Amino acid sequence: MTSLTAPLRLLTSVLAMPLAMGPAWAQQSAPAPALTLELNGAQPSDKGCRLTFVVNNTLGADLSKAAFEIALFNEAGVVDRLTVLDFKDLPAGKTKVTRFDLAGADCAKVSRVLINSSTECAGTGIQPDACMRGLKTETKTGIAFGV
Repeated sequence: MTSLTAPLRLLTSVLAMPLAMGPAWAQQSAPAPALTLELNGAQPSDKGCRLTFVVNNTLGADLSKAAFEIALFNEAGVVDRLTVLDFKDLPAGKTKVTRFDLAGADCAKVSRVLINSSTECAGTGIQPDACMRGLKTETKTGIAFGV
């Protein structure tokens, strides 16, 4: 009987290991708080270039105000302009679509949109740097978009 004790203990330990590690795996799979900005479209408009963004706030709290200074680069890679885009309020867990008309801008000549900084990031329990710290960027356009 004693010769089976060691293998049974080993088998019990091996089988119990995934159960003990389960909570650690669950904690690792939880996504980090983020504010995702997706440049979803760039179309010519009667005012200039209309940029469409899809925004998803998973920071864990409502934002009462979120605004970013962006730099637009032309086809030669030279900064064409700096401007602030005000996304206004962004409720937690909600996806929002916002459009901005950039007067006098030619969409065909915009090669890159760079998020320079967050000019406003406010909400209950939100640190002023939360918008930049949790920022993730994506693009569905041919325009490079990032930080």
